[in-house]
Amino acid sequence: MKPALSLQRHPAPHLWSQFPHGEYLQYDIERKMQPWLERMFGYHLLKIGDLSVQLDTSASPIKHQVGVAADASMAGVIAEVDELPFYEGSVDACILSLCLEYNTDPHHILREAHRTLIAGGYIVITGFNPLSFCGLASLIPFSSQKLPWSGRFFTPSRVKDWLDLLGFELIADERFLHASLARGSRLSRFARWRSFCKQYLKPMGSVYMLVARKRVTPLTPIKPKWHARTSFKPAIKGVEVSRRQPQRRSNHTTE
Repeated sequence: MKPALSLQRHPAPHLWSQFPHGEYLQYDIERKMQPWLERMFGYHLLKIGDLSVQLDTSASPIKHQVGVAADASMAGVIAEVDELPFYEGSVDACILSLCLEYNTDPHHILREAHRTLIAGGYIVITGFNPLSFCGLASLIPFSSQKLPWSGRFFTPSRVKDWLDLLGFELIADERFLHASLARGSRLSRFARWRSFCKQYLKPMGSVYMLVARKRVTPLTPIKPKWHARTSFKPAIKGVEVSRRQPQRRSNHTTE
């Protein structure tokens, strides 16, 4: 298993067009996100990373949407994605699209998102599934030097473990886009094969989407109920102990 922390910095994509079939990839992610964005309410939505900033999130009823990235031309807030300049519990929803794969410490990014979210806030994560046709394409020689395979692919189950440890409750786990995403291959040519995979090989989708919610912790602890122990417990069921004082017998005899 690859460690989450990596000392090697992986070249991060800044535009969707840098990926093979990048426009189609962006469109499919937006299409999958839309039903979940419509369910999220609040005041502030945070889009973390260059690619997340470029997503169309107009379906969300949250009007104030802020993008955080290192590129000044795209983001409303210029900052590192693992050091968010926001107060704790100040954001209602976070979006992380293809962000964990190209950063040195993905777990720290999730911790920062958890810190900024309010109790009950949502997080939406999309990433490349290594157990897919796209993951198998990484076995092609010299593919590790090209996008999207230049990043580190984490399995959805591992990301779900990270979310569970941080205190998130998983709501949805979806896989889609059953294609290798190799440059030069036409997606329309394999339409029948992809429809077959959607029906029978759902876990092998090249892209996964996880939707989770920050757990709400109770404000007041539940006090235990203490019961006084009885001084004597009979060994036989159904036997009660009488606590009445015995009557004194009279020494006078009746005549």
